[in-house]
Amino acid sequence: MKRRTFLELAGLGLANTLTPRTLAAQAAPHASPTRQDPQQTATEAYGSGHFGRWQSDAHGLPAYRYTCNQLTDPLAVLPVDKVWRSPTDHMHQVGNDRLVAIASNYGHVQVRQDEGSPKFLNDFCPEEDRYGAGIGFLADDNGFVLSTYYTGAATTFDRVFGMGYLQKRVAAHRYVVDQIVFAPYGDDPVLISQVTITNQSAQTVRPRWVEYWGCQNYQFSWRSLMESGVLPSPPTAVKRRRDFAARFSHRFRKLPGGKGLLETQTFLGRTPEEQLAWQQTQESLRAKPTGFFGGPTAPLAAGAAMEDLSPPATFLVTLDAPADNVATSGKQFFGGSIEHPPGMTASLDNDMSAEGPESAFLLERKLVLKPGESRTLSFLYGYLPEGFSADELIAKYSIEPESHWSRSCAKWKSIAPIFRTPAHLWVEREALWSSYYLRSGLTYDSFFREHILSQGASYQYLAGLQGAARDPLQHVLPFIFTDPHIVRSVLRYTLKEIQSDGSIPYAIVGYGVPMPCVYQPSDLQLWVLWVASEYVLATHDREFLQERIPLYPRHDARPDDPTVLDLLSRCFTYFTSKIGVGRHGLQRLFNGDWNDSIVYSHLTPEQREEVTPIGESVLNAAMATYVLDYYAEMLDSIDRKEQATLARAKAKDQREAVNAQWYDRWYRRAWLDEKLGWMGEKQMWLEPQPWALIGGCVPEEKIATLVTTIDELVRKPSPIGAMLLSQPDPTMKDEPGTGTNGGIFYAINGTLIWALSLENGEMAWDEWEKNTLARHAEIYPDKWFGIWSGPDAYHSSQSTQPGGTGVDFPVLNMHAHAWPLYTSVKLLGAEFRLDGIRFKPDLPLDDYEFNTPLLGFKKTAAGYSGWYAPMTAGYWHVEITLPEKIFRPLKNLTVNGKPEALRSDYGRTSFGGSSSPGAPLRWDINFGQL
Repeated sequence: MKRRTFLELAGLGLANTLTPRTLAAQAAPHASPTRQDPQQTATEAYGSGHFGRWQSDAHGLPAYRYTCNQLTDPLAVLPVDKVWRSPTDHMHQVGNDRLVAIASNYGHVQVRQDEGSPKFLNDFCPEEDRYGAGIGFLADDNGFVLSTYYTGAATTFDRVFGMGYLQKRVAAHRYVVDQIVFAPYGDDPVLISQVTITNQSAQTVRPRWVEYWGCQNYQFSWRSLMESGVLPSPPTAVKRRRDFAARFSHRFRKLPGGKGLLETQTFLGRTPEEQLAWQQTQESLRAKPTGFFGGPTAPLAAGAAMEDLSPPATFLVTLDAPADNVATSGKQFFGGSIEHPPGMTASLDNDMSAEGPESAFLLERKLVLKPGESRTLSFLYGYLPEGFSADELIAKYSIEPESHWSRSCAKWKSIAPIFRTPAHLWVEREALWSSYYLRSGLTYDSFFREHILSQGASYQYLAGLQGAARDPLQHVLPFIFTDPHIVRSVLRYTLKEIQSDGSIPYAIVGYGVPMPCVYQPSDLQLWVLWVASEYVLATHDREFLQERIPLYPRHDARPDDPTVLDLLSRCFTYFTSKIGVGRHGLQRLFNGDWNDSIVYSHLTPEQREEVTPIGESVLNAAMATYVLDYYAEMLDSIDRKEQATLARAKAKDQREAVNAQWYDRWYRRAWLDEKLGWMGEKQMWLEPQPWALIGGCVPEEKIATLVTTIDELVRKPSPIGAMLLSQPDPTMKDEPGTGTNGGIFYAINGTLIWALSLENGEMAWDEWEKNTLARHAEIYPDKWFGIWSGPDAYHSSQSTQPGGTGVDFPVLNMHAHAWPLYTSVKLLGAEFRLDGIRFKPDLPLDDYEFNTPLLGFKKTAAGYSGWYAPMTAGYWHVEITLPEKIFRPLKNLTVNGKPEALRSDYGRTSFGGSSSPGAPLRWDINFGQL
């Protein structure tokens, strides 16, 4: 669904909080942009866009050197509407397996922490002297002040967005400051700020450095959003969230050895006005239960909560030496000026009495630097969820603190999948970068006690929801090849969401609360069945199926709790019986399928009431043909023959029902009711077409017609990926060419790439390229989003702003990174089966390589080679299908180092071999060069 449509439905009310003072703080005069590196090659720069350049960092990893002067460059301005971020705030993601920090081109970061409920630990609100975190200030005895917050005062200000870090290099007067804020690889709830200060003068200098990290939380409260969406007058959701944060008192104490400070918060209770607002919200919902939020909010399950009333303690310490002085009042330090904070005119006063929203960490270090001398300071910021202690974390990171950055980067490099081709060197960068972005989006949910991979972007950071439930399941698909423990965790999270009636909530908000709303998507169970089946078939981790899953809302499993396999069966039963089929034999639609707009925001309330009980989804039916067959394959692998037979029968029924919906040159989209009839006759909807090909719904004689139609109507007209509609639908509420009225979606084009790889490798490769960040940056270089991260959907050439997107939060959507990674495997025609793996590579490339811990596939001038390494030992069959003209010259086959006869059946060969943990099944097919 188009994100703006969602926010409008929710009545978000995120009013623009940019006061004149805020804008002044972010619009100071600035020096000229950093000059480009003349040695950078055109290949490295491909996909860089207007705002900087791609480069390799000191660790051999891709990094984006941001060079735009966003204070004066008109292209940096995004027309933000009703959002709390500046129109020129361009964001990068810094994270590990525990936390995510949103890094700004202005130099600050905000740490997102999900235990207790999703929130920022460091609010950014300049009009209240709150500047996020991770910035520092240098001052000397002459009154000179240099900051790593981007105000324009520095002679130069370089910014690098890296894998796991934000680097800021600032130079002015006699000083150079190089600050790197990074998330150490792993699962620790910490960030490190590494600051190197260099004296460029010919005299000894005695500067002071003050490190700033804010302490005021900002919770992504769904309750605040409900109140702002239901009640007829302000305050907005942003104001309500900040008012709620102001109801916490702060207490600081010094940590042993003068290392730094620890802060704890205490909830003071809700004001009478806050309590009345919630009461009035519920009364309004009771009076009108048909709106977006549904009726009055149901009583929360035991332990669940809309907000976190006990945020975790946070700390800031120096790792290499004690702090010289401290302070805790951001308001007193900044005094209304980020350019010349009055707190830098003298040493910090060691006052720790701040208790309210002004609370902050301020640590001071005093230095003596000889001419040309450099000194590196290391600071550790963290929070303390259950199971972590400040003493242990500080001790761990106090060991060789200057080495942590390089070690962290080396780890990121070692775990990344490799996808490379000499013909397009930027492809390897794209794969490395997206693998980092995807993995760094992980956080930990303490209600479900699992790691989770949020969709991010506006859904997470503006609306405050973890959803839809299908989205984390999409995001973990690439981790099947690299990190199976992440797949298991996200699957467990989803299974733990299942309610007593077998339904899966659209999303989770707060602390374990099923999101109060009217959405009842009809496709969520399909995603669970698909991802679980693919995981088991790919890794052969059948033990996972026997894990006990505690029923919502309990946390600990009991001996009589259902297993993973039991809950998959429950999903199958819910999908086939509770959702069931309609009069045309197609899966029912409810009030939406993947496309939340197809019913709810498309139809009137009266029409929705008619359609919801009887509508049918060709998309769901087409997807079910593949997923239910795949689920049956997984059941076969554990000898559940009866259940497998039933699943295949259901898939067959859906295949026949889909095939009956062929219209002109494509498949219809959905049946609504007798009055509204069929969607997808006046224009082709792309959504069901790829699944029809993947699921084997399309008769042989119609495949070429469908592929050609897709190519002509939605692929060729678009330079950055296929459009959702062949032409806009005037009955949809989204503007033409935007959102689900003809926009461009990673989640749909991912399935298109997969489908095309089965029929036309050249077209599949072209579509994969079109959906990359690099292609968007080349076609639309003047848009800052789509270079290093992107949204879930772009505006298409059917819109008035092609290449654009919903503006409120246009990056950090994990679809932009998950689908290009997953479909790189599908380009190989890879398919896991109960006894091994099949490949059908048809890429128009002479040389390429895909390399992950689970599988590898390589093509060179010598031939083809690869490996397969499931988690359990076994004997596996490998099947490879190539065009006959390519296969014919191949001469030799070796399996696990031993020659075998190479047999072919019209370009198809199969062979088998054993593997065990640490010893993959390896094979090589060549043209005779032994």
